[in-house]
Amino acid sequence: MAAPTITHIICTSALITLIIAMPVFYFYVVDNITVEMIERELKEVTDYVSSSLGNLFLLANSTKSDVVLAKKLDLPSSIRDSTYYLEIVYDQEDGNARYVEAILQDSSGVRADSLILPGPKVDPGNTTVVEVSEKPVVANCVRENSGIYVWLEVEE
Repeated sequence: MAAPTITHIICTSALITLIIAMPVFYFYVVDNITVEMIERELKEVTDYVSSSLGNLFLLANSTKSDVVLAKKLDLPSSIRDSTYYLEIVYDQEDGNARYVEAILQDSSGVRADSLILPGPKVDPGNTTVVEVSEKPVVANCVRENSGIYVWLEVEE
């Protein structure tokens, strides 16, 4: 009669272990899916911003005169109830804009980026990092004798 008792204890222990282990793995998978969805939303935002900056650059490059262009960006004020930052990352040596990066404020490990068309530069005197909130964000581009510069700013 010892065999059925040991089998019963083994099966009961296995069932209790499964009941404890399943929620741990479930929450791990749910967290990974949530992070992936946030990264996709951030990627859409960076694609839109880099595309807008590229369009402004092409417009400014199509004329020979000095010009200042601005475009109000239609961005979500928050992603998953969290604000986020947009940054134009550029080469410190020559000032060429490389890509746009979005970083979630609550979790700096959740980020996305998108390349900018080659050509525009960033003037270190202008804003390269903005916090996206209820206030609209504006993408700017200026053509001067020294080159074509892009930056982001929050509209007051």
